[in-house]
Amino acid sequence: MNEKKSEKYILPDQRAEAKRSRNTPETCYGLFQPDHLITTLGRGKTYFVRTYGCQANVRDGETLAGMLELMGFTAAEDAREADVVIYNSCAVRQAAEEHVFGEVGSMKPVKQKNPDKIICICGCMAQEPLVVQRILDKYPQVDLVFGTHNLYRFPDLLYKTMTEKERVVEVYSEEGRVIEDLPVRRSMQSKGFINIMYGCDKFCTYCIVPYTRGRERSRRREDILREIEEIKAQGMKEAVLLGQNVNAYGKDLGEEDGFTGLLEACADTGIERIRFYTSHPRDYSFTTIEAMKKYPNIMKSLHLPVQSGSSEVLKKMNRGYTAESYMELYDEMKKAIPQITFTTDLIVGFPSETDEQFQKTLDLVDYCQFDLAYSFVYSPRSGTPAARMQDDIPAEVKKERLQILNEKLAFYAAKNNEKYKEKVLKVLCEGPSKKNPDVFSGYSEENKLVNFTGNRNMINDIVDVRITDVHSFSLDGEAL
Repeated sequence: MNEKKSEKYILPDQRAEAKRSRNTPETCYGLFQPDHLITTLGRGKTYFVRTYGCQANVRDGETLAGMLELMGFTAAEDAREADVVIYNSCAVRQAAEEHVFGEVGSMKPVKQKNPDKIICICGCMAQEPLVVQRILDKYPQVDLVFGTHNLYRFPDLLYKTMTEKERVVEVYSEEGRVIEDLPVRRSMQSKGFINIMYGCDKFCTYCIVPYTRGRERSRRREDILREIEEIKAQGMKEAVLLGQNVNAYGKDLGEEDGFTGLLEACADTGIERIRFYTSHPRDYSFTTIEAMKKYPNIMKSLHLPVQSGSSEVLKKMNRGYTAESYMELYDEMKKAIPQITFTTDLIVGFPSETDEQFQKTLDLVDYCQFDLAYSFVYSPRSGTPAARMQDDIPAEVKKERLQILNEKLAFYAAKNNEKYKEKVLKVLCEGPSKKNPDVFSGYSEENKLVNFTGNRNMINDIVDVRITDVHSFSLDGEAL
């Protein structure tokens, strides 16, 4: 483990986070061993976890909740009322970080009224040196800071914070290990998030994730399959396989075509639905397309981030493919599985992006006609190569480009949804609407968000829903 120590704290070191060795990542069992004092720490106390960002963060939030409940804490509905508040953070964009700091800032008067309240920041933000320094300098209400690599240490860190009444900062800067045997409190009853790998070795020039999450490291297949069997036994209908680059699974273990083999093994468990996020075009294998085609319980929907339609911009981003090769991959998938639904990520305003290069992104959208896309204005992240590039696109130009792109994306999303009107889709019902107890929502096999009329007996079941109306980003229907 590489660590940068101050007089009192273990602080993140971005240079150490960027290192990569050829060693096979270590899988650790039994590191989580809370003693009796820790398991009684939360008796009569409450906790609140606020999670930001991707599904990997959601899964980390489930582990934090599992640990807290093992310590005797119970969940609270409101951060202001909880004894322990955790901000499980995202560092992908500056806006996400500022949102966290806004939330933490609003807790300062609450902390002043209740000095025993414990406020924690963890997750990807905690792996950034500048962020941790900002916390130390400007947010005295924060009691505990820990990173993505020492999640298993949380109970010990919380115990130290609560008993010694001092701020604790412990952030490991390492390639990363695979830590098994951690408790979990699932956030959903209908589906389970399953980490299959952690980290990223791609080092796209704009992205902070390789630094905050460490190297690509795969869980052992038997541990993944055991977890799927567990959620299946609990009555969950869907397994969501997670990784920063899921289709790089197994490479660090020396496996050839490891992701496809794992995907087929997961399908063979018989769980009713399998999805996976997120794929990288650079690693995609046609054998994965064949597996999706072969197994009915592998959903025919794919999130495949492209980021830009300009090959010149993609080269500056270090994405490792061209716009043309992405479109060829798209064509292969559509040919193999005509009904497949496609979603993607797109960035506008990358340093020096010209009008012509932005137009190529619009052209790619016209070509692929995505079912949904997550679109963002470029956000410089400290320590990444792109942050050293001149951010020379005026803010008003970025905003205008994003609006133009979003209008086009909404047009194709609505167009794609039209074909579902009056059709019957199989929807995994996740629960009722907050506004109307007679309206329920969930996702179809095609990964379409469906709001429908039904009854509470349908929650956590797969329901036949006739689609009565369509919108750009959702469908309306009635259960049959």
